[in-house]
Amino acid sequence: MSYPYPLVIFDLDGTLVDSAADIAEALNRTLEDWQLPRVPEATVLTWIGDGVRRLVEQAFTAAHSDIDLAKVMPGFMRHYEACLLRSPRLFDGVVPALQALQARNVPLAICTNKPVAMVGPLLAHLGVQDYFAKVLGGDSLPERKPNGEPLRHIAAAFDVAPEAALMVGDSITDYRAAVDARMPVALVRYGYPRGLDLENVEAVAVMDNLQELLDL
Repeated sequence: MSYPYPLVIFDLDGTLVDSAADIAEALNRTLEDWQLPRVPEATVLTWIGDGVRRLVEQAFTAAHSDIDLAKVMPGFMRHYEACLLRSPRLFDGVVPALQALQARNVPLAICTNKPVAMVGPLLAHLGVQDYFAKVLGGDSLPERKPNGEPLRHIAAAFDVAPEAALMVGDSITDYRAAVDARMPVALVRYGYPRGLDLENVEAVAVMDNLQELLDL
């Protein structure tokens, strides 16, 4: 059975992987290093999606700290790596959806704002590394989501027009990147939307489970 999109590009955190608790722990360990109070995971959820520097910046701003981020980031990255495989899990439906798309010979890629060095170990830990023909991290190119350039870059690598591919994400960052790339987008309800009104977006689908991709 053919599939209407010759390339499907996935976001990672909040779309394929529930990693919020691990990201929150890394951030809270960093805050503690600087004698600042920990923050609830629910608060961290509202900051995930625009890359690690922006994540730390928002946390330290919320703590009313003017510490130079250049001094903070090395410690955060150590905590981030230490917490990377602490308790991540794939969301329900992810593996069956990837298997079904692979069975239809649809190339799959990842476009995340996570540092690219952290992506491979996470995918391997979860046993899904072999599904993806290309992985782009937040530091792979000069631009990252919500700029559409990473999506255009991946599409070009597969010789697919951006307008023909499909982006699958969970957040306002993913949505804006898809709009900027003029790429159709499907969104999940279970992720970290960060203010995105999922009921009033121009998406080909808004899903409770990734297996709904198979019905497009």
